[in-house]
This record gives sequence, structure tokens and C-alpha cells, in this order.
Amino acid sequence: MSLNLTLSFDSLSRVDGSARFGFGPHPQYLSSISGPIEVRLNAEQSSQATIEVHVRPLTNVPGTESKKAAVILKDILQMEVIVEANPRTLIQFVVQALIPTPKLTDELVAAMINCCTLSLLNSGSVPMRGVICAVSIARVSSLDGKKPVYRTQPMEEHNSRVLATGCFAFLFSDSFSSNTYAATCVWTNWHTVYNRSIEAIDEDDLVRARDAAQKAAREVWIRMKMLVEERERPGVKASKTLVSRSTDESQKADATDDDDKMEI
Repeated sequence: MSLNLTLSFDSLSRVDGSARFGFGPHPQYLSSISGPIEVRLNAEQSSQATIEVHVRPLTNVPGTESKKAAVILKDILQMEVIVEANPRTLIQFVVQALIPTPKLTDELVAAMINCCTLSLLNSGSVPMRGVICAVSIARVSSLDGKKPVYRTQPMEEHNSRVLATGCFAFLFSDSFSSNTYAATCVWTNWHTVYNRSIEAIDEDDLVRARDAAQKAAREVWIRMKMLVEERERPGVKASKTLVSRSTDESQKADATDDDDKMEI
């Protein structure tokens, strides 16, 4: 079953790029990027650009959760943007919540990361090392007591069975020499749920969760590429080559990881 995603490019005025993204039928965040622009003297860096991130809740002023999200986004965006290309400048991101966000969940973190990536793709003014896509994933206790199940976007009714959860972000880039798509995990916050896991969550669980998350993140990346192609070629659907090529790679990955299970 495919991920339920909502993504689109926006056209906010007085910014270089903007986009909306959400897991589900409605967007959760609207993000914009301005840059490279003039930077304050006290924030100027001689060898690279300065990245600044502002996260705004739906109502009230930014609090602890918003500031925490801004720190996370800044660390991730510094790995996505080639900051050395524009020294002594500022690249500013503003992320606006479109839904109430009293608590910063893994799904919301993933949505913010993807939204910032989309705004970068829409701007075209900032060079990128690749495309970072993120998904939330949870280890859910199986009803039959056998192999653990890994779910992306865990639904509310499954929360009582969640033993571990986290957000995984992957950097995707085209490798034309080998005709393959490279994906590197650049950030995660995988952690157990306090006082719920009756068994140890070891490194093997992290590896299985990362592999399951990579498959889901690849789907987000494909949707982003299709959106870019539809914008560049209005009225023409994304090429079948992209979809079939990615499907073939997913089938090959599934053949080598039969023991890994993921329900979406």
C-alpha cells in the first residue's frame, strides 16, 4: 500500500521558493526559502553561507517545541545545501504549521524536513548535494508474537502496541556512472517507548527499521521527482521510465530482504 502524501509547490510572494507537504489528505506545513540574501554582520561566515530556520506554530508565538524543531531542521539542511557555494550570505527558511501542533511528533518532524526540501526544489537558487526525504516509522508488537512489524505513519489505534519509534532522513542523489540511485541515512532519532517495551531493542532493530524507512522515503522522493517533472512539463504526467525504474529497484530490494516486514 502506497503512502498517503499531499505535496505541492506554492507561490508565496517575496520569497524565492515555497511548498506545502503533509502525510495524509491535507498539508501539515507550509515552508518558504529566501536566499542567498544579505546576512547580518554578526552572523556572517567567511567560508560558507549561514542557514537560519524559523518554525512557527499555527497559533501563539514559537515555544520550546518550535525552537527544538528549528535546531533539528538546521542541522539537516546544512547537509542538504552546498553552503560553501555562497559564502557571506544568508539562506533563510520559514516553516509555518497548518495544523495545531502541541507536541513535536516523529511524523511532524518528517513532514517539516520534506516541506523544506520541496521549497528548495521550487526555488532553484540554492545548490544542493541531493534531496533529503524523511519518514516516521515505528516498531509495533505483532499480534501473533512472531517477527516484529515496522509501520510508517502509525495510526492512533496502534499506539498502544508501539515499542519503538523514530524519524529517519535519507539523502538521495543520482549516480549516473552506475545508473543507480544512492540513498544515505543522514539523521535519525530512533528510540524506545518508555515503560512499554518488554524486550530489548538492539542494533538489529535499528537496522531493520532503517531499511523499512528507506523504502518508504524512496517513495516520497519519487513523488517529489514526479512533481518537479509535472511542473517543468505542464500537462504531461511523470515519465513511466522513472516509475518503472524505481519499481524494479524496489523489487530487487524486496528479494534480498524477505525477512524484513513493513506495513504501511
